[in-house]
Amino acid sequence: LCLCHFSEGCPLLEQLNISWCDQVTKDGIQALVRCCPGLKGLFLKGCTQLEDEALQHIGAHCPELVTLNLQTCSQITDEGLITICRGCHRLQSLCVSGCANITDAILNALGQNCPRLRILEVARCSQLTDVGFTSLARNCHELEKMDLEECVQITDGTLIQLSIHCPRLQVLSLSHCELITDDGIRQLGSGPCAHDRLEVIELDNCPLITDASLEHLKTCHSLDRIELYDCQQITRAGIKRLRTHLPNIKVHAYFAPVTPPPSVGGSRQRFCRCCILL
Repeated sequence: LCLCHFSEGCPLLEQLNISWCDQVTKDGIQALVRCCPGLKGLFLKGCTQLEDEALQHIGAHCPELVTLNLQTCSQITDEGLITICRGCHRLQSLCVSGCANITDAILNALGQNCPRLRILEVARCSQLTDVGFTSLARNCHELEKMDLEECVQITDGTLIQLSIHCPRLQVLSLSHCELITDDGIRQLGSGPCAHDRLEVIELDNCPLITDASLEHLKTCHSLDRIELYDCQQITRAGIKRLRTHLPNIKVHAYFAPVTPPPSVGGSRQRFCRCCILL
């Protein structure tokens, strides 16, 4: 009902944020977009009742749309998002993190219809693969920020394509992408984005990453922050060597404290510092 009032009284509306308004349904979205064709930014994060039909209304009536956030709208599928891609060619920022039903079809649709895309957030979309990201990278050369956290099927193949085709990449999250290896980081570190553009890379819980990856990143002069939590093969020595080349970089990592030796002649059980704190 609220969106109906908006549509009647605010036909020139360009931005609307109704995140976490989980009582909103396709009926409200339909009323809104039919009367507000100039919408450029629509934030629907946590509107969990929305289904593909709501997205079809957006795709049909919002040709000016630039930013769309659908995070955790868990009922949406490729069908609805493809309609968005085909109707919203000016789209620059899309967040569908937590939308577990989507597949490579949406990456293909973005590549074919949304060449201006700059920001893509697809965290926890576990059905996405190298095939889809290859199609995306080869067509969306203006990508600047990508959140691929927990896209667990991607491999170094995705990084190779990003390094070749996405020279403007600044922020890349690969946390929990457990198939990524040092070779993928080497490809990224030698790509056109690395030397002057790449500012943030997140590699938390990437078990195959070693100190070799840090060596591959030492020529990334714009690199401001790197996340390495629970990268078990990363060492303090490797981080120290990276800092000799990038002295201002922020490195976020965790190293388990060393268990203290038992006291000579003591019978009391000893615990490491973490256990004492707990």
